[in-house]
Amino acid sequence: MTEARTPVFSMNERDRRWNLARDFMAREGLDALLVFGEHEDAGPAPVAYDTWFTNGRAGTTVVLPGTGEPVCLLPGPMCVMDHLESRRRGDTPWIPPHQLRGTRRSDTLIATLGELGLARAVIGVIGLGSHLPWHPEGIIPYGLWNNVLSHFPDAVFAPVDLPFGQLVMRLGEEEIAVLRHSARIGDEMVQAMVATAAPGVPESRVYAAGMAAGYDRGSLPPAMHLWSGPDAVAAGPPAWGQRAQPPRVLEEGDVVYAEVFSSFGGRHAQNQVTIAVGDVHEDFHRAADVCRASYDAGLGALRPGHTFGELVDAMHAPLDAADGWPFLIAVHSLNPGLSVGRGRGLFSRLPGTEGYPRVPDHPTFLPHLELAPGMSFAFEPNYAFGRRLAHLGGTVVVGEDAPIELNAYSARLLHATGTGTGRRPR
Repeated sequence: MTEARTPVFSMNERDRRWNLARDFMAREGLDALLVFGEHEDAGPAPVAYDTWFTNGRAGTTVVLPGTGEPVCLLPGPMCVMDHLESRRRGDTPWIPPHQLRGTRRSDTLIATLGELGLARAVIGVIGLGSHLPWHPEGIIPYGLWNNVLSHFPDAVFAPVDLPFGQLVMRLGEEEIAVLRHSARIGDEMVQAMVATAAPGVPESRVYAAGMAAGYDRGSLPPAMHLWSGPDAVAAGPPAWGQRAQPPRVLEEGDVVYAEVFSSFGGRHAQNQVTIAVGDVHEDFHRAADVCRASYDAGLGALRPGHTFGELVDAMHAPLDAADGWPFLIAVHSLNPGLSVGRGRGLFSRLPGTEGYPRVPDHPTFLPHLELAPGMSFAFEPNYAFGRRLAHLGGTVVVGEDAPIELNAYSARLLHATGTGTGRRPR
């Protein structure tokens, strides 16, 4: 991988985005946009619309007035230092120094809105609306927002998270090139995990191999989700990252489940991974076949003019036809994480779940969203027979005529090729 082959964003891409935002403001009758970004360490599915405007560090607040350049409020001195050092190294930041502010506290935001003459304006806000799955009721802190509202009683603040999110879902050519690069790194992360997993190897070594491959190739991957075992039905970060316990050591007949996230240039790719360690029960192969049928059905439905609801229905048809059960959702959007497929609370029927809160069914979010070229999705069909579960899939983009698969490698059951030289942690 050489510098010449690494895609970058040009100033033309900046202008394309800012023009899209201004056209959006005109259509919605807005005098300005206020964009509150989530902290840079947020993990998967970050609410990072601020970086769409800045091509910079996440966790800022951006104010885009009707005319003139955006103003970017930084969370602290480190961001000022990074901006300066980047310029010294030859980068051309999208936001020049005179448009930066040193904090994004409520007093700084209040002063900025006042300077821009927005005391009686109609301001579209990104950060007040729902951002599934982690922030169903928005991300802006109550104290900050209460201060802003009290200082601008004559302004109108309108949540525009959903319509603006749909606007930016259609990636431009440069964004798709960056996403391809991010997805390629994701595949290489998974390949490193496959080459490490073996009986006697601790989970942590498989995890480290994947993350190291991402870092080595210039991605800043969020922490992956990983579990293992002969019949584990779970999702999320590994237990040893949450509680004081040693990493589990892989055994013959285990499977390793992982959601692997690659992030490059603010564009996120996702691999859904099942790795068989040695000979595994036939039910895992059966479950993987059902998942693959769902994945293929999704490819058939991922066409411009179809709706997201039609895509979800197509992917669920093979799942509903089999005699096991789906674990979680089969598909959601990426860049941004906005639309989410339906879920069925069948987990709560497993033995041992008595006494736990019931996992509820939930409908598809944004079923009427029309698919258009440039939209990106995580295909992640999952299926279980009893407690033997398979996940597979990856990043897919709506093309002009056919879907663009970016992670075909992990859209199948993978088989560990490690040597088994690991030692049990003490």
